[in-house]
Amino acid sequence: MLKRFSISLEEELLTIFDEHITARSYTNRSEAIRDLIRKTFIKDEWQADKTVMGVISLVYDHHQHKLQEKVTLVQHDYHHHIVSTTHVHMDHDNCLEVIVVRGKAKDVQELADRLSALRGVRDANLAMSSTGKFLH
Repeated sequence: MLKRFSISLEEELLTIFDEHITARSYTNRSEAIRDLIRKTFIKDEWQADKTVMGVISLVYDHHQHKLQEKVTLVQHDYHHHIVSTTHVHMDHDNCLEVIVVRGKAKDVQELADRLSALRGVRDANLAMSSTGKFLH
């Protein structure tokens, strides 16, 4: 069930918010506000070290000596947090590894940090999300 409420904003802030809405293709202000609220709650879950979901993406040099082996060893250390992995050969030299993870926020962040610190990893990103329990 939807509930209506109103808010007051300075004109300049509303202008910036409307530009944000347009740039991200929201259909209305309400959906943009709902999304901002959800993102705040997700951030709170991560800061409170609750059970969370995330996606770790790695781009790395396929030719880096034993890097694939090291990536696999780190993943085995955190096997209970890994839901799924996908490996993509981007070109002759580069690979993309996408790892879906679930666990305590601290453990998921630690896994992402360990993977990103490996020599030969060119880019690493952790997209934080929620288990979805409150995202109705």
